[in-house]
Amino acid sequence: MTTLVVDGANVVGSVPDGWWKDRAGAARRLHERLLVADTPYDEIVLVLEGQAKGGVRAGRDAHVLTVHAARDGDAAIIEQARRAGESGGQVVVVTADRALAANVAPAQVLSPSWLLDRL
Repeated sequence: MTTLVVDGANVVGSVPDGWWKDRAGAARRLHERLLVADTPYDEIVLVLEGQAKGGVRAGRDAHVLTVHAARDGDAAIIEQARRAGESGGQVVVVTADRALAANVAPAQVLSPSWLLDRL
């Protein structure tokens, strides 16, 4: 099983398209793109925090699991990467946050631009 854990805030924030005016809408657009993306991952976990949570309900839609961070997004991303890693599969985390990247080891970390190029 291969799992892609997406730092929603980081991916949305990497494109200066006015997302800050409608965080929920930006999260919804990312979720929609992930649903139709042709990726080699068995599961995509989209972690949302703050106002972005209003754009997508928590739960599973096909191969995309949306997680609403109870506290901060980083803690939820670390937890999701740990859970996915416990199953023995490959885990890839998409973020540009260096501190977060150091805390999800041994997961592979890729940049938001890597993901956006594939959507």
